[in-house]
Amino acid sequence: MSILTQHFDTKHNTAPFSKIKIGDYLPAIQEGITLAKAEIEAIVNNPEAPSFENTIEAMDYSGDILDRASSIFFNLNSAETNDEMQKIAQEISPLLSEFGNDIRLNPELFARVKAVYEAKDSLDLTPEQTTLLDKKYKSFSRNGANLPEDKKNKLREIDKELSKLSLQFGENVLAETNAFQMHLTDEKDLAGLPEGTIEAARSLAKAQDKEGWIFTLDHPSYIPFMTYADNRDLRKKLAIAFGARGFQKNEYDNQEIVLKIAKLRFERAQLLGYATHAHFVLEERMAESPKKVTSFLNDMLAKAKPAAQKEFAELSAFAKKLDGIETLEKWDGGYYSEKLKQQLFNLDDEKLKPYFQLEKVLNGAFTIAEKLYGLTFTEVFDIDKYHEEVMTYEVTDENNNLVAIFYADFFPRKGKRNGAWMTSFKSQYVKDGVNERPHISNVCNFTKPTETKPSLLTFNEVTTLFHEFGHGLHGMLANTTYPSLSGTSVYWDFVELPSQVMENWCYEPEALALFATHYQTGEVIPQEYVEKIKESASFQEGLATLRQLSFGLLDMGWHGQNPTAITDVKAFETEQFKNTQLYPDVAENAMSTAFSHIFQGGYSSGYYSYKWAEVLDADAFELFQEKGIFDKEVATKFKENILSKGGTEPPMELYKRFRGQEPKPDALLKRAGLL
Repeated sequence: MSILTQHFDTKHNTAPFSKIKIGDYLPAIQEGITLAKAEIEAIVNNPEAPSFENTIEAMDYSGDILDRASSIFFNLNSAETNDEMQKIAQEISPLLSEFGNDIRLNPELFARVKAVYEAKDSLDLTPEQTTLLDKKYKSFSRNGANLPEDKKNKLREIDKELSKLSLQFGENVLAETNAFQMHLTDEKDLAGLPEGTIEAARSLAKAQDKEGWIFTLDHPSYIPFMTYADNRDLRKKLAIAFGARGFQKNEYDNQEIVLKIAKLRFERAQLLGYATHAHFVLEERMAESPKKVTSFLNDMLAKAKPAAQKEFAELSAFAKKLDGIETLEKWDGGYYSEKLKQQLFNLDDEKLKPYFQLEKVLNGAFTIAEKLYGLTFTEVFDIDKYHEEVMTYEVTDENNNLVAIFYADFFPRKGKRNGAWMTSFKSQYVKDGVNERPHISNVCNFTKPTETKPSLLTFNEVTTLFHEFGHGLHGMLANTTYPSLSGTSVYWDFVELPSQVMENWCYEPEALALFATHYQTGEVIPQEYVEKIKESASFQEGLATLRQLSFGLLDMGWHGQNPTAITDVKAFETEQFKNTQLYPDVAENAMSTAFSHIFQGGYSSGYYSYKWAEVLDADAFELFQEKGIFDKEVATKFKENILSKGGTEPPMELYKRFRGQEPKPDALLKRAGLL
């Protein structure tokens, strides 16, 4: 038996990371699949008539050993990977995809599920049980259980191919990101850059035994360079390299992969009786249909575009006046926006960073969670971790009961992908009267402490930390019976509500006073900075909204229509962007070839949900503002109806129970200054 498939003899049954060897993963997954198959066999061969308990419930509790082993593997493949793990992922992914299909295409199992489903009106189920039954039935019908054998086989082929293609897509993006370095040796080229950015570039060069400074396409290096570097040619060089990922006609080119993925998804949807991939996906979203999504996006576009055009004209005029720039290019946007923002608000990241020391910001998030939800976070040192930089916490409630284990992993390193995310190593569920508590992780890429300074965050990074922590709370406060409905297992366009609503506290003086203190003097962030943070939050919101909407529309372009006639990725994109484009096009660049959200992550036909969730979060936070941002009653309503409920009921029902009504976009438009 592999260490990964036995009960972990550890504190709180946490993962024994230091004892796991790379060679353990594949055998563990294989063994997990064998065990899960045996559990499924037992359900199928049960001589008793199908019931909710012996079929639906039994299925949901099955495969827990496999789930645990694969979540550990895939979490580390994102946060602490290497060539060997990536190779193993290529072996494991098709195995899991095939196993999933074996279950979904098992006619005897489906017959039992169908029997329970057809009798559901006479079963007296709780709302959670009804949801689980619907979900299980749909997991079959939406995956071809009602198809004839030949079409089932076709579906299997498509799924296998898709899982390989999206892995390949992601590896290509990572390879292209890692392949590019801008090595500078002339100090003049650093003009405008913050000290911390220069210091980080210096240590990167040092680590490679090189003189000078190295800049990369990783966000902590790329974003500050694009925002502050005075040298326009170097900004251009970096921007073009970033935008060319997967679009360079080399071994890492993603154009064919993008076309294949889009076409296979369409073929799959058609096979299952849906008009397009988006119709298939949106059946299980709050938004329900491509028509609703497109009209939502276009409605927002109509409101945001005039503001965006006005902001773009202002920015162009500003760049021309300041530096004689005739045409504002993509590599000028971040730079001149920052300059204009400084002129208007006299507020830049460098001024704010000393007030946002990582440890204090994290403790601020903890304090806010305590005030709202009665949680206490205690750092512990006797829980195993997968990297020395990871911090581990026990989370307890007012009665000192264990609520969750929380892992925090905050700094970039070679084996970690870009960006920030929340994930879990173990789900919450209730079985045999025991409430199994979840193990939740937040992974980010913040600037590391240096010899002279602690890790100081930009304001954007502060909101990122709160965002992921909001997802974390959704996982930690989960309180459902069934594992597949727990925590963040909710409709995709609902999952961003807990995370985005958390960001609102970063703008409130009362909340900032808890953690925004100068790392050297201990002085609380000045009130005028707070006012300016709030004012500047809606600075160029028109442009930012237009950008988000353009991504959502591109996603719907790929997935909300028949893509079989598309032969040229770039030409197709240009067409999709025509209503949202303000900057001149860059011939060497494409968006889709590195659009990991929709071609590697799970956001296909779902990118609109960022904006959708902003509508929800602005509407929800309005209630906190009316009653007080630490109002216990509102917080308890939010915890009981949203955070603890996972996917146990339709999200609109849960939302209305919290808010008393459906969400209105007005709160968002008001907050964004677009009304």
